Amino acid sequence: MTETTERKVYPGIGGFVEFIREQGVVGLAIGFILGGAVNTVVQSLVNSIINPLITLGFGSIKTLSAWSVGPVGVGAFLSALINLIIMAAVVYFIFKGLGLDHLDKPKK
Repeated sequence: MTETTERKVYPGIGGFVEFIREQGVVGLAIGFILGGAVNTVVQSLVNSIINPLITLGFGSIKTLSAWSVGPVGVGAFLSALINLIIMAAVVYFIFKGLGLDHLDKPKK
C-alpha cells in the first residue's frame, strides 16, 4: 500500500502510523517490556546473592537493607545503588553486543 493510498484509507491516522514507523515506538515498547523483565532478574540477583555475600562481612546484620549508621539507613541505599550499577552494566553490554550503538548514527 502506498503512502497516498494509506492516507486516503486512513485519513485521520496516517500521521500517527507514520510517527510509529519513523520513531521506532514498537521498539521502544519492546524495550520497556524487556527492561522490566531484566529488572526483575537483577533485583533477584542483588537481593538473593550479592546482598547476602556483602552482609557476611558484617556478622550481626541479616540483610543489607537493615544496615544503618545511627538513624540513617544506608543499607537500602547501597542495595539500590548496586541494583543500578548492575542494570546499567547489563543494558550497556546488551546494547554494545547487539551493535545497537550504530543505529542512530547518520549514514554517510
